[in-house]
Amino acid sequence: MNSQTVPIVQRDGLNWTSIIVFSLFHAGAVAALFFFSWGAFLTAAGLYWVSLSLGIGMGYHRLLTHRSYRVPKPIEYFLAVCGTLALEGGPIPWVATHRIHHQFSDKEGDPHSPRDGKWWSHLIWMLVGDASNANLEDCGRYAPDLMKDPFHRALSKYHWLPLAVISLLLLVAGGVPYLLWGLFVRVTLGYHATWMVNSLTHFWGSRRFATRDDSRNNTWVALVTFGEGWHNNHHAHPTSARHGLAWYELDVTWLTISVLRRLGIAKSVQEASL
Repeated sequence: MNSQTVPIVQRDGLNWTSIIVFSLFHAGAVAALFFFSWGAFLTAAGLYWVSLSLGIGMGYHRLLTHRSYRVPKPIEYFLAVCGTLALEGGPIPWVATHRIHHQFSDKEGDPHSPRDGKWWSHLIWMLVGDASNANLEDCGRYAPDLMKDPFHRALSKYHWLPLAVISLLLLVAGGVPYLLWGLFVRVTLGYHATWMVNSLTHFWGSRRFATRDDSRNNTWVALVTFGEGWHNNHHAHPTSARHGLAWYELDVTWLTISVLRRLGIAKSVQEASL
């Protein structure tokens, strides 16, 4: 991408859509504490892995954003649908925002750098302007590969639909406890886990590589994001499907990709090493 390209994210005015959605989900997560059941808890845990590891880490991030491996289109589409379950937007805006982050990382134009404030990078950047609902055509400048795909365009437009279906199934199968835990608790925890990659891993942790940004490896963030917290490794080797490079750096998402590679499903897998 041209380094002079104007970022798509605007920073003016309150984003009431994000404010209302985030407030409702946090309130629902608190309400879930009064409707606990082990079945609801385990269901939420399973969906947490599906949405964050298969969806965000394996699908939106390592496959669609960085093309660090290839899988057949039906599996790519499945992983993208899993990504929508995290309620972080459709694949095209997500990919575009993350590619902008790498292009301008911790410099002017980065949508969520802690240099603009720790809380800005964690949350506030989505509460102003159009960060969470930027125009699809504008996003397409940073994700032209996805814009050519009718499935990804449709999924980006109706990204809320898979989650709505899952929510209805949760309510029918387990009632209010399953809905509160499988939707509100799970999505809220997933939000903060992903947001910590934007915030904490750019000011707290260790630096193995002397990158041109502030990226750091953070064990705790890696644990709750299935490997995304090895962020300094990732910024040093952005096209690597493997983020945890040392034997002690647990990267669950990479282990899943490795299994698919052994099965002959994942191909052209790029793997950095120490």
